[in-house]
Amino acid sequence: MDPVADALIRIKNGYQVGKLKVAIRFSKLILKLAKLLEKEGYLLGVEQKGQEIIVTLKYNSRAPVLTDIQRVSKPALRVYKGVKDLPVVLNGLGIAIISTPKGLMTDRQARKLKVGGEVLALVW
Repeated sequence: MDPVADALIRIKNGYQVGKLKVAIRFSKLILKLAKLLEKEGYLLGVEQKGQEIIVTLKYNSRAPVLTDIQRVSKPALRVYKGVKDLPVVLNGLGIAIISTPKGLMTDRQARKLKVGGEVLALVW
């Protein structure tokens, strides 16, 4: 199983059914990913409770803030991009989550730091 894809799908499904909170299995990478989504304004809150991460979903007048999440790099097929080839999501309205040697960051931050890496997911 792919724990990152599982976490992203749980968040996406939580938004689709209108839940307020979603529980995700804990890992350091998933915690950093959730904190990044919170910092970018796609999640309301992220907290760790034991071996679970509790994610509070964010809505704008009953409409989900997050429209879609698409997993790009998979365990069977890793997708690496240089700084010049990083994807732009919906002409800058969405974000691409990149795993770089300097940590997990958005495509905008990676371009600013001039670093490429593994494209984990596209979010809009």
